[in-house]
Amino acid sequence: MESISSMVIFNDHHYLLANKPPAIPVQEDQSGDVSLHRMLQAYCKHDLYLIHRIDRPVSGAVLFAKTTEAQQSLVKQIESGDFKKTYLAIVPKSEIVSEGTMEDFLVHDTRHHKSRIAEKDAHAGKKAVLDYKIIESLDRYQLMEINTRSGRFHQIRSQLAARGIPIFGDVKYGARRGNPDRSIGLHAWKIAWLHHSQKTKLTFRANVPQDGLWSKFATLQESIKPTFKDYNESGEA
Repeated sequence: MESISSMVIFNDHHYLLANKPPAIPVQEDQSGDVSLHRMLQAYCKHDLYLIHRIDRPVSGAVLFAKTTEAQQSLVKQIESGDFKKTYLAIVPKSEIVSEGTMEDFLVHDTRHHKSRIAEKDAHAGKKAVLDYKIIESLDRYQLMEINTRSGRFHQIRSQLAARGIPIFGDVKYGARRGNPDRSIGLHAWKIAWLHHSQKTKLTFRANVPQDGLWSKFATLQESIKPTFKDYNESGEA
């Protein structure tokens, strides 16, 4: 596993942003494995407030707050929609239109720890909306850029699977085979929020994994540089 310091994207007195490798839990779970939360607290020697999560097999940007003021600011931004996340997903090549919106009602199946579409009774589920754009295609797979308008449990995974394009390696949602490291082809790529102290919008990109199918997409190799920062002095992306 890579060093903890190499995961850190941004770190100041108020926030810590990290690029989580796949297969590491964001917070403690039943496995007993060391979580990203615990590792980063040990790294920065500071209590961290967990603001949002990404699934264990997913890689990418996870933001923590160091102070109650930062925590409260982020909670308000999440509620208002000012906290932004953009994902990348690798899915099987299909005839789906190149850009569009997916809207469903999702039911959280706690017994099987997954989400499913409420097909018969929409009122039984919670509304889930995402916008997507196909940004590159290979012979068998395509790369999607995804922005969610809601934060439902396993939203992206279930909504894509319901349309016959399960995320690469996501056997829980219908992929033909898994990956040896139990990762899936979903990455929290961009994240943006307002720094409550600096009153500046910060936008960062988290590099995708450098192995497997990710390395096959020319778009990613051209656009993602070794540096993680992706904003100018005005704070705009």
